Amino acid sequence: MAFKTPPTASTVPETPDKLFRELTRRKFPDVLPHQASMMQAYAAKAINTPDVALQLPTGSGKTLVGLLIAEWRRRKFRERVVYLCPTRQLVHQVAEQANDKYGLSVATFVGKQRDYSPGDKTDYLQADKIAITTYSGLFNTNPFFDQADVIFVDDAHASENYIAAHWTLRVSRVEDRHKALHQALSNAVAPCLSATDLSRLRGVWEDVVDRNWVDKLATPTVTRLAPQIIEILDAHTNGTELAYPWSLIRGHLEACHIYLTSQEILIRPLLPPTFSHPAFETAKQRIFMSATLGAGGDLERLTGRKSILRLPAPDGWDTQGVGRRFFIFPEMSLTPDQSIELRRQLMRRAGRSVVLVPSDKAATAIAEDIDENLKFPVFHASDIEESKSDFVGLPQAVAVVANRYDGIDFAGDECRLLFIEGLPKAMNAQERFLMTRMAANALYNERIQTRVVQAIGRCTRSLEDYSAVVVSGEELPDYLADVRRRPYFHPELQAEISFGTHQSKDTGLADLMENFNIFLRNDWDWEHANRQILEERDRAQQQFMPAIQELAKAVGAEIDYQTALWRHDFDGAIAAADRVLGTLAAPELRGYRALWNYLAGSACHLAALRGNAAMEAKSRQYFKDAHGCAPNIPWLTAFARKEVGEAVTAQADDIALQQQVERVGAELTRLGATHDRDFAKLEQSILEGLRHPDTFENAQKDLGSLLGFNAGKVESEGSPDPWWISGGRCIVFEDYVNTTDGTLSVNKARQATSHPDWMRANVAESTECEFQTVLVTPATKISAAATFHAAGLLYWELNDFRVFAAHALQVIRQLRTTFFEQGDLVWQAEAAEQLKQQGLDFASICKYLLTKPAVECMQAV
Repeated sequence: MAFKTPPTASTVPETPDKLFRELTRRKFPDVLPHQASMMQAYAAKAINTPDVALQLPTGSGKTLVGLLIAEWRRRKFRERVVYLCPTRQLVHQVAEQANDKYGLSVATFVGKQRDYSPGDKTDYLQADKIAITTYSGLFNTNPFFDQADVIFVDDAHASENYIAAHWTLRVSRVEDRHKALHQALSNAVAPCLSATDLSRLRGVWEDVVDRNWVDKLATPTVTRLAPQIIEILDAHTNGTELAYPWSLIRGHLEACHIYLTSQEILIRPLLPPTFSHPAFETAKQRIFMSATLGAGGDLERLTGRKSILRLPAPDGWDTQGVGRRFFIFPEMSLTPDQSIELRRQLMRRAGRSVVLVPSDKAATAIAEDIDENLKFPVFHASDIEESKSDFVGLPQAVAVVANRYDGIDFAGDECRLLFIEGLPKAMNAQERFLMTRMAANALYNERIQTRVVQAIGRCTRSLEDYSAVVVSGEELPDYLADVRRRPYFHPELQAEISFGTHQSKDTGLADLMENFNIFLRNDWDWEHANRQILEERDRAQQQFMPAIQELAKAVGAEIDYQTALWRHDFDGAIAAADRVLGTLAAPELRGYRALWNYLAGSACHLAALRGNAAMEAKSRQYFKDAHGCAPNIPWLTAFARKEVGEAVTAQADDIALQQQVERVGAELTRLGATHDRDFAKLEQSILEGLRHPDTFENAQKDLGSLLGFNAGKVESEGSPDPWWISGGRCIVFEDYVNTTDGTLSVNKARQATSHPDWMRANVAESTECEFQTVLVTPATKISAAATFHAAGLLYWELNDFRVFAAHALQVIRQLRTTFFEQGDLVWQAEAAEQLKQQGLDFASICKYLLTKPAVECMQAV
């Protein structure tokens, strides 16, 4: 065999953009001016900067810019370059673009290391090709890419779950392989939870509010339970996929947080300690690429990097949008059945469409409906992971993708119709806890907005693209339609949403279809409508998110806190937390300031456990300050009362009222604000239901839930009628409503007063409750023999109860008009005051009922 001739070094252009002209297999002559501008800025300002962020909006050719910089560095400095993508599908998509469009030869790495191509491994190690892999290809306990010189992080705005997953332990309640571990951990934390929360943790719950419940074990609790938790996890994770994240956090449990939900137990640090991962930390440079970089330090929080040099988007992209989106909000005018029929008709007309859903369950339901009614082929994420060609090659097809709101692109004629069936604002338990329980919404405003923008842009990837976006389901319609949020969007998106909401209100199915047909034809009729959007765009201006500058200033100290805590440097963590607190002053950051007082107190508590006794008093002061920053946060109130004791004066009734308000907010979120239909339907169901004996109990239960109580009802022999639980109290009802002149009998009285015993035996949430048994009836007489058995039984006359219900619904309707989102501290305070003034808090209801003993209100006969 003849010896091979080694490649000779070639001259590399001074900037990456000029390299493109040397790629002979490229499909177009040159890069665009804005792409050249970004690459020249990088070459001039950022070659030797450890962390750089490139803002490259959708449609600006982000992949080409990133790959050219990567190839330029590989050739110029003979560096090993790794290009990270969130998913396998994106790895294949980037590689396809590199080879087919740009004329670049790259090496892809997906799956297990042992399956990597030997040739590709050699090409990467010899710096002959760029390596393209997933985040998990780098963030694992034994990465092949452990000596990369340059790391590109594509779609950096979506990196948090992928990067933080390296230090995250998820113990699922519903997955068989985790059930024993989940049960063991539940048993360990059981003494620290209320009966209600323990039942939620174990999967016993009544409604959607319970399903979305999230809690956090306080740091002092974690330190007490740490020996048990470590032993349990050591025993259960050995030989499982959980062994890897557990090996990383086992020695740093005090630097982590434990979150509890009805679906899982999550253990993770607040911010990913990327400094502790050599494969990421030791690279010469990390380049983060994103459609939006944000101004509040969110990129730094996502990646654990203190200081990232930002190269902003080229001039003009702050006003110019990408493609055209026509928003349709079916739920503003149509019933649920009509919305489903609209979806079918739109799919028939469009041919190919994409549906993004928040869960596998939702994906299955939609796929079954498509199969039954349209007979279209259905593609799932795994079907288009390596290539979309099968989907794009069919004239009629639907891609139904669960839990994926970014990364899958359908440009041009590939798809003109996108459905988004709900979008969870919080993508993990930590985010949900901080937003809904700690009122730290301001921290996540940019992140949520980025997720929304990415989701709605799946089918508009260039300036000439156009796509209809049909928005329905939970949270997302309210989020987009809320005029209070709109100014923070790009001007073009503001105009598109405004136009879409206007066209969707008071509009029937036929008119929505006609509008879609006009849009799809993209002719002169649509041009007239498009001019309206452009005119509104030119009038709109984008505003900064509240308190964004303070969040940006604080992020460096936040990362210092996490770093010090990970290194067991508690004094350093306390000092860093103090620097954060010195920055957070805006009213919008009260919840976040409360969180950082709590975190500072936690660091002091850990320092005290390590022998610095003086820190114990300091920790109590921080915990007291945390409660003082945001006294209407139920979690903090309960925690501070427990840890600080006499320094916090909150009574049990105050905590119960705060929890009630929190649940009212969750109910209003579920019912939505885009339209009044769901709330009005529930309101009617309650009012009508209370008028008839056969529907009375369900209406009574629904009223309790809407009022923010833990309401339930079980149909079994000997069971009571509905119950309402709040705090440590329980009202259990005996509804004797199907009578006019009836007399309360001995059996009925005995049955009613036995309800607390049944509740304690069958409803875990009630085991430690103080009970009030309440008779709801129009009857005014009681058998003389029954008076002995009715001792302690309270009386609520039926018409009085109906009047109470009507009043309660009126107050909740009024509160709904000012409701913005869960975690809004101003609304929570106002709602608590209103409920108390109107006698609708649990303490006031109980106080009223205690004045109504049945034996005094009913005539003995």
